[in-house]
Amino acid sequence: MDPKNPLSAIRAAGARCWDCLDRPAPSALLAWLVPLAFGLVALALGQDANWDLMNYHRYGPYALLAGRIGFDLAPGQWQSYFNPALDLVYHGLNRVLPAPLAGFAMGTLHGLNFVLLLGLTRRLVAGRRAALLLALAGMLGAGFLSEVGNSMGDNLTALCVLGAMLVLVARWDRMGARSLLLAGLVAGVGTGLKLTNAVYALAMCLALLSLAGGVGRRALSAFVFGLGVLAGMAASAGFWYWKMWQVFGNPLFPQFNNIFKAPLAAPWGIGDTSWLPKGLLEKLLWPFIFTLHPARVIELPIRQLIWPFVYLLFLALLCRALLRRGPGAPSDGRQRFMLLFFALAYLVWLNLFGIYRYLVPLELMAPLVAWLLMQRLLPAAQAGRIAGVALLLVAMAVYPTHSWGHAGWARAGFRAELPALPAPEQNLVFIVHGDPPMSWLVPLFPRALAFVSLGSGFPESPAYLARMQAMLAQRGGPFYTILAYPHHPGADPALRDSDIQAVAQLRARAVATLERYGLAMDPASCRPYDAYIGQQLTMYQLCVVTRKPSGQ
Repeated sequence: MDPKNPLSAIRAAGARCWDCLDRPAPSALLAWLVPLAFGLVALALGQDANWDLMNYHRYGPYALLAGRIGFDLAPGQWQSYFNPALDLVYHGLNRVLPAPLAGFAMGTLHGLNFVLLLGLTRRLVAGRRAALLLALAGMLGAGFLSEVGNSMGDNLTALCVLGAMLVLVARWDRMGARSLLLAGLVAGVGTGLKLTNAVYALAMCLALLSLAGGVGRRALSAFVFGLGVLAGMAASAGFWYWKMWQVFGNPLFPQFNNIFKAPLAAPWGIGDTSWLPKGLLEKLLWPFIFTLHPARVIELPIRQLIWPFVYLLFLALLCRALLRRGPGAPSDGRQRFMLLFFALAYLVWLNLFGIYRYLVPLELMAPLVAWLLMQRLLPAAQAGRIAGVALLLVAMAVYPTHSWGHAGWARAGFRAELPALPAPEQNLVFIVHGDPPMSWLVPLFPRALAFVSLGSGFPESPAYLARMQAMLAQRGGPFYTILAYPHHPGADPALRDSDIQAVAQLRARAVATLERYGLAMDPASCRPYDAYIGQQLTMYQLCVVTRKPSGQ
């Protein structure tokens, strides 16, 4: 370093590093390091303790492996019957590894999105450096970061979406039936694991209709891809649909029960439309609305400026196409396909879900799409500089990030103090509130103990109530209800009066709920126990429940 001019030496070193990014070695090295870095991020965040994990991500795979489908009645509310195949990953890791290592492994799996994203950018963007930086930028989205290392599944199934897109783009010039089938298979596996990914399978299928060639080739390509999607869904979810059909008479139980009319659930469609935009004007302005008011699409206070930025670029491209003027990069079929897929997927999401978590695959691709749009809208000399600065500002606006809930690490992710139950095959436990969820405790109790939820969100039918009564008749008792509360109501002199009041209110609500089903709870019988997710303490009580005499 020149002692007389250290800044020039620093600039020279920076220039050398910048030039180095255009070589193969940094990309190859980062393909290994970035996934491991996300494993370390997951380790730093702590034990996953998100609401969905407590509600059904832990219960679902346990119920499948323990043969409890139809044995319990919806302890994880209606989500109890989602395909648990995706959750087997998290469940299996926690079975064979200490919880911190399981979290590290989940974070590393999520980090593999970088490898696929890098492969995609390399085939769509000129220059290794630009491709590498765009792939890194894609990994910095607020939605993706909020789920690093957790069990919610959006980051994990994003691998299937990116993988399918990579197959199509990589085989673009020699795309045949095998490539289309393989891409469809990968997209279908992701759809079977999490049905919300149907957005991306449908968008890819529709985008294939834009292929060069005649109408017949386009239709055949989309058809072959669709066959692959169906095969992928059969591979990842066929067993579950068949199980649901055998046990309940509805392959998607209890969803779409207005069509299948399985007796154990009310004939409802079940769909949360509260996140959707209200009216045409909101649809047209939706990226601006949910950026300014994130509570419209997500429970977290995230900031994500990439969406209005990309939206405005798409509008500019549309206007230029309509006016048929302005500079732009030469037409490229792969880039057109990518942009069309992105736009179609967004539109399908906008009209079906409106829930931000389901946009994670598009969020990962958003910097790449912004870059492609800028290249089409501006001369190449300007596009790179402007896009680089804009994406840097957009990425900075994401922070600070938020997550769905974590706890301190313990060797065992889940543990609890359990009551003495000499004959659990004679007992029945009622879950009478959906928040906080309690089904994460079910795997800790004896397998012979059955759980039934009442008044907690499942679309109960007369047959559901009859099944509950039959379970009561088959078991001799005693019967219980399980209640969760924030603090231990023991003989602690520091216990706040508000905590005592909260427990009393919880018991009162439980009594009222059980009464609607002809059951009575004795508050004096409640006994407190401790349970832990990592180091996070959760208190719960078991209270004795009896049948009310006829006529009461």
